[in-house]
Amino acid sequence: MEDETRNDLADQAAEIAEIGQGLWSQAIVFLESLLRPWNAYQLGIILATFLVAYVAGSVLAPKLHAWLRGREGWPKWRLRWALVVHKRLRGLLFVAFMWCVLLVMREVTWPSRSYLVGIAANLALAWIIVTFATRLIGNPFMRSIVRYGAWAWITLRILGLTEPTIGVLDAASYEAGDFRISLWLLVQGIFILSVFFLIARFIARQTSVRIQANEDISPSMRVLVVKFIQVVMYGAAFFIGLKAVGFDLTGLAVLSGAIGVGLGFGLQKVVSNLVSGIIILLDKSIKPGDVITVGSTFGWINSLGARYVSITTRDGREYLIPNEDLITTQVVNWSHSNDFVRLDINFGTAYSDDPHVVRKLAIEAALGVDRVLNFRPPVCHIVGFGDSSVDYVLRFWIKDPTGGLTNIRGNVFLALWDTFKEHDISIPFPQREVKMIEGSELGTKTLD
Repeated sequence: MEDETRNDLADQAAEIAEIGQGLWSQAIVFLESLLRPWNAYQLGIILATFLVAYVAGSVLAPKLHAWLRGREGWPKWRLRWALVVHKRLRGLLFVAFMWCVLLVMREVTWPSRSYLVGIAANLALAWIIVTFATRLIGNPFMRSIVRYGAWAWITLRILGLTEPTIGVLDAASYEAGDFRISLWLLVQGIFILSVFFLIARFIARQTSVRIQANEDISPSMRVLVVKFIQVVMYGAAFFIGLKAVGFDLTGLAVLSGAIGVGLGFGLQKVVSNLVSGIIILLDKSIKPGDVITVGSTFGWINSLGARYVSITTRDGREYLIPNEDLITTQVVNWSHSNDFVRLDINFGTAYSDDPHVVRKLAIEAALGVDRVLNFRPPVCHIVGFGDSSVDYVLRFWIKDPTGGLTNIRGNVFLALWDTFKEHDISIPFPQREVKMIEGSELGTKTLD
């Protein structure tokens, strides 16, 4: 087995060396051709055109930038493309000047004497087209992969080095039985997968925008549909890309099944949170914008994720609550079925104050607070006779729990204070009297 592997590696090395020697011979011939007078003249023309384009760009760039500053009414997309043109101004001028020079040379001299100028013009035009085309890709990493890959491929095509390069990349391979993978296959896979992922990302994004703008679908269902579409699109892009490269998916299915069993034991919590998130989205128990209380955390739901729910409290803190906790623990959803919330306030007054008057004043005080509902009027009841006060509970309704609960309770307490003070209603507090028994002494002891 080891001898076969060594023989395969030796054959691959010999094949790569042979192809590399052929490329080196072509490179030597190309470099020797540059020493010919007309080829040297063409290199000088290319260099002179580049310098002219650089100087012209340095002169025109500040003027173009100043002109763009005055275009305040333009839409953002037009300004962004104008800034791209400003940044690539020297390259655009070089392409324009090179093609002008090439057309003139083809008219006044033989085609062979403008060969290098034609290569330079085609390379510059191709590079600038790729640069502008890849600006449509939003992800910087994917943009770089596509841009440099396209530049390399177009350069090889224009120089006529495609077949030798493919031969070198395909010769560098690894074989194990019927399985064979080469550098050329990896390059194809990366490119095809990148293209499919870009298409899937574009479709998923456009679909997400349309779904989020549909008011007929509940917020939780929007999140579920968007995430489902993303999973389907990216999964389809991955498997279609592998199939397009020629990868056998049968082995991948067996391998993924074995990996899935192992991950199932190690990622129980992750899977539990994922399933809990799907359940939450399906039963619509909570949705973005709801006000909930989980344990001691009270806040607004920002987003529903695959693993957690993002909650922002009134003090600006953002809590990431695992989805499993929302399924297994008690959750108070202040806006689940409706926005009406009843709040209770407990207080006490002195025994000398008439309870009928106290109840009436408490209701009037609550009605004077802005957020307290009038069509669901407050009520006040006696709940007990305490040691030093008559105890009451004041109940009132609000319809905007997102505005906070502590602040509305505070406002009602303040209204009670003002009303009771105005009508001489006293709020008692425990008092203690200390009586000295006749014959006792109160003194201090000093410690040695």
